[in-house]
Amino acid sequence: MTEAVSLRLPEEIAERLDRLSKSLDRSKTYIITKAQAEYLEEYEDYLVALHRLNDKNDRIVSEKELTKV
Repeated sequence: MTEAVSLRLPEEIAERLDRLSKSLDRSKTYIITKAQAEYLEEYEDYLVALHRLNDKNDRIVSEKELTKV
């Protein structure tokens, strides 16, 4: 199932998206969906890392311990 979302893009980004869409022979929706999925995955990883960095109870693994794995 999909959900319709509306967004406004700065002209420069809209033009870049249009050029990329034409060069890949893909829809703008396809490109935006792929880009958004990648962004969300990266941002979620960032938040996990940030949480672990700020967690005082999270055990720090030394390089020596890490190479044993």
